[in-house]
Amino acid sequence: MINDAERNRDIPISVTLPTEAQACTLARKCKVAFISAGNRVPYEQYRFTSERLNLLGYLTIAVDHELPQDPPLSRTGDLYQTRIENWQRGAATLAFLQQQLPARFAEYDFNQLLLVGHSNGGDISAWLANEGKDYIAGIITLDHRRVSLPKSDAVRVLSIRATEYPTVQAVLPTDAEQRQYNGCVVEIADSKHMDLTDYGTTRVKQAAAEMVEGFLSQVSCVEIRRIHKT
Repeated sequence: MINDAERNRDIPISVTLPTEAQACTLARKCKVAFISAGNRVPYEQYRFTSERLNLLGYLTIAVDHELPQDPPLSRTGDLYQTRIENWQRGAATLAFLQQQLPARFAEYDFNQLLLVGHSNGGDISAWLANEGKDYIAGIITLDHRRVSLPKSDAVRVLSIRATEYPTVQAVLPTDAEQRQYNGCVVEIADSKHMDLTDYGTTRVKQAAAEMVEGFLSQVSCVEIRRIHKT
């Protein structure tokens, strides 16, 4: 738990060290990933992603964006407009953590941050990534649906898609934009939205974890698609 006094907000977080944490030093800092959950999904139910990131040398910080005093996520009207307050609040939380946590974890680099988010957590992550923060190095979304991904040479983008629901037009970069900005949008066949959580099928979770590893290991999007036949 970390307190944001300015916003009177106690933020639950779950921190997991890299598998080889002893390799992280002040002289050679290890990488950091913030993981944001989907609406109504417990924020610690993304171990299939965090454990793979830990193996890749990342400190992972799962963030609870849904506190009891928060208004419920809107489900009627123009959902892009009615959910902006939620996304802005979540982006502010991630920005606060980026400022506060380096003092607690000095052996980790919070200035080359990876944002990971499922569903609404992906929308929150994309909202912050679009604010032009120079400390964001990459974003991975798991079937987010409404906030457009950044189009920038400075922020690498991977979006893993389920086939259950459609995504709002223009949220995802086109094939040409993916090539231009070294991004990647990849679909997992016959997958459901909730498969991209710990509640999902082993097949989908395994494929998603492998896609994350390939992307972070600089495997090309063409090769990721070929391996997973998408």
